[in-house]
Amino acid sequence: MKREQHRQPAEAPAPETLTADVTEFDERLFAALVDTSLDAEAERRILTPGAVQPAQDSVLAVHWHPEHVPLPLIKQRIEASYPAMRKSLIIPTQHNVLMEYGPYTGVEVDCYSRGFNQKVQLLLHFRTEKLRDAHVLKSMLAHTHAYRSSQLIDYLTTVTKPDEERLAHAAKESGSDETVVALARICCLKLEALLERHAGDMSVDAIKNKLVRNFVDGLRPLLGDAAANRVQVFLKEVKAVVKTQFPLTYFYRTTEFIEEVRGIGGGVVIPHPEQFWPILLASYDVDGYEVWNPQSQRYTEFLISVLYEKNRRRGNGERRMLVFMGDDTHMGEKTLPVRSGTDPNKARREIGLQPAWDDLSIGKKLIVADMDRARVIEEYSARLDG
Repeated sequence: MKREQHRQPAEAPAPETLTADVTEFDERLFAALVDTSLDAEAERRILTPGAVQPAQDSVLAVHWHPEHVPLPLIKQRIEASYPAMRKSLIIPTQHNVLMEYGPYTGVEVDCYSRGFNQKVQLLLHFRTEKLRDAHVLKSMLAHTHAYRSSQLIDYLTTVTKPDEERLAHAAKESGSDETVVALARICCLKLEALLERHAGDMSVDAIKNKLVRNFVDGLRPLLGDAAANRVQVFLKEVKAVVKTQFPLTYFYRTTEFIEEVRGIGGGVVIPHPEQFWPILLASYDVDGYEVWNPQSQRYTEFLISVLYEKNRRRGNGERRMLVFMGDDTHMGEKTLPVRSGTDPNKARREIGLQPAWDDLSIGKKLIVADMDRARVIEEYSARLDG
């Protein structure tokens, strides 16, 4: 589908009862949402930092997602955000897709931890030249990457060809009535039809779960803010059910990815501490754990203490576990205007912005553990470069 640069949706018709029929307004909205080009205004948003840290001279950022934003623009944003930056380790971690920034390449991969019977994620980091002959790893990532596209289809189908058990659970969890469920179905039917109609002429990168959220937001002129918000709450619960019930046998095992990464000299970090902290009980060969990110802050001090104890008991020659903090920034969010219905917590995230490093209470734990940003940058860089 050939589109004008960052095409904007047509002016919305007057509010009326929605039907599942695809309108010209829906077409224009969809085209704008799946268009990965950036107009001048979107570029301006990328180049304008959300927060400037004038005194921070060490920047550790090994958990963030460029999405469709060009890396040269991101580099300018980072440099504007940290004018005093002298030491850094900055590695992108797109979901299941290797991406390079400076001398390093990274990825956040979905995999299966059999010991905990759940999907987990790993952050994988490499000195780029080590990936030249990494054919097996690249094949594993290509298989895993298809998961997110297939999950979007399952997400929509759950609502449009309704899986009553899933919908009843989502309605109960979100407190949604039949009117909200019906509105959600109309929105999903429209989006499903548009995806089928344009399947061959849109970027694969646009096919992700948040397309549902953004499409519903685009229909606010018709739904009204109150109804749109209720639909979003309901669909968020549907997405949670779909993700929980996705077959784990689809994924490669955690140990398979770790073994492949170690074989080519890469690094491995466990992200999302609040979700995956039981994995600390496993003896995985990893370089460290995130102890904080914007959606996982409850166990930070506890996790630092656990890593300290693990390091204190390590044997001769064993590398110590490093403390990481991840900002989990999604740069695609920065291209959008702030609007009703957007997640303000996600919108505030910035690459390298991890306030917990400077928190006084957490700082005491970090001092005992002999960890700070600069030291982690030095140690982890040395491992990747070795």
